[in-house]
Amino acid sequence: MTALWIPLRLKENQLKNATTWLRISYWVGATADGSVATVMFAQAILAQPSPLTHYVPETPYRYAMGLAGSLMLGWTILLLWADRKPVERRGILMITNVVIVGLMGSSLFAVSAGFMPPVAVVALFVLQAVLIVLFTSAYVASTRQGSARKREGARQIAAAEPLNSGGRIEMSDD
Repeated sequence: MTALWIPLRLKENQLKNATTWLRISYWVGATADGSVATVMFAQAILAQPSPLTHYVPETPYRYAMGLAGSLMLGWTILLLWADRKPVERRGILMITNVVIVGLMGSSLFAVSAGFMPPVAVVALFVLQAVLIVLFTSAYVASTRQGSARKREGARQIAAAEPLNSGGRIEMSDD
């Protein structure tokens, strides 16, 4: 009995560990997005200079930051929502990676256009790379554990429900 219990307990701990990494990923992402949304709203509403470019925003830029801040706030809420069912909503992390890559591309454009100094992008890229690694690692770990748990559940169901003599499962109308 103990020999059977130990592997099941280990699998349960691995799943809890994978879920913990998912939850950490959601909260780290939500914190990063919430911080950026705050900066964007400060630029849009208060006309605060950009901390990366020191650009003093004019009306079109303030409008764009208001739109971007709203989207960033929405993504913050999305990540917090995903935390409510971390395993079921883990795909949001991979979608978030696509958004991060898009933001990286926008930063490269800003540098190539002379709007942003290359030095300002280095720290930003490091943070974005860390987020991508964190999100991808949590997703992969939870997918492995989720798949293993599904296979184990299917084996248990198959063992509990013997097949009839013809090799088919019969359904009753009861």
